[in-house]
Amino acid sequence: MTGSDDIYDVAVIGGGPAGATAAHDLARRGVRVALVDRAGRIKPCGGAIPPRLIRDFDIPDHLIVARITSARMVSPRDRRVDMPIDNGFVGMVDREHFDEWLRERAAGAGARRITGSCERLSRDPQGVVTLHLGGRDADEGAALRARIAIVADGARSAIAREEIPQNGDPRCVFAYHEIVRPPAPGDGDYDRSRCDVYYNGALSPDFYAWVFPHGETCSIGVGSARKGVSLRGSIRALRASAGLDRGETLRREGAPIPLKSLKRWDNGRDLVLAGDAAGIVAPASGEGIYYAMLGGRLAADAAFEALRTGDARALAQARKRFMKAHGRIFWILGIMQYFWYGSDRRRERFVSICGDRDVQRLTWEAYMNKELGRPRPLAHARIFFKDLAHLFGVVSP
Repeated sequence: MTGSDDIYDVAVIGGGPAGATAAHDLARRGVRVALVDRAGRIKPCGGAIPPRLIRDFDIPDHLIVARITSARMVSPRDRRVDMPIDNGFVGMVDREHFDEWLRERAAGAGARRITGSCERLSRDPQGVVTLHLGGRDADEGAALRARIAIVADGARSAIAREEIPQNGDPRCVFAYHEIVRPPAPGDGDYDRSRCDVYYNGALSPDFYAWVFPHGETCSIGVGSARKGVSLRGSIRALRASAGLDRGETLRREGAPIPLKSLKRWDNGRDLVLAGDAAGIVAPASGEGIYYAMLGGRLAADAAFEALRTGDARALAQARKRFMKAHGRIFWILGIMQYFWYGSDRRRERFVSICGDRDVQRLTWEAYMNKELGRPRPLAHARIFFKDLAHLFGVVSP
């Protein structure tokens, strides 16, 4: 597929994992695609990628800066529960380098990279989409035209709100992290092969805080949807308690993270959402890289089909396919977040449950492979009744 000299088949707005994946997949299929992205933007992120992502998206080893073999859950009362990974690992990436590699891969496949931001969209009499560009790196009045737009420019995308107003203004967690040089191995409790997750209302009243290794650096972060919460103050307290307050701070970043998938991802004629713009971040965990890249791939598939057939209804397939594969687990995680993050008493019990081996095995199976494991009636029944017992205080945390 090729457009005319001045019309692209697809314009992708946003060059994070979702947008870069969409541009790469389309370019590989011979689609004439432009990738528009602002320079210098790095999203705050723990950086965890599961084996499923590494396999499905051909991620090379050099981008994996750490291999995590366990997670430690820390309760409000400082109870520490380790969750080892049996026969596997979680890869860690630094978004500064990972996202740029994805953009360069898209360019290598034939996508045209354009540095700038999309200020607004309009249509010409023939219905072709015009992207009006701005920002310090775009020429005054610059524009490009495309038959279809994929919008992947973040959780509070103004274009997504304008083009699909029925979604409203999505509720978000605001995440903040600091990239820090950690202590040398053996100095203190920091472990370069372990992710630490803190469930503590003093750090976040409605989400969690984290310390995630990135090889020679680490991400120390926190999120909350509550107004008035001092995320920087929480990070100062966490760094002091974790013995990470003396490390050099290399970067500080903050951004909103959506809490729920949007009800509609397309406008019915020439536009489809992907990544945070579509709201596809896992509830409870806040995990987004895998889901962003999958969403970008599904948006690319939908755009390709719409171009091939001339039927804009194909754009709706991106959300349908995603929710068929992951809607159930998102529903379960949403319930978990609602119940377990509501108070420190419940967080204490949640961390206690994480010590159960049945819970650990099923959790890692679902996370590593991005699907609910084979039915195990006895294990699921045990977890169900243990969950109820902890929720209603029948057992001590």
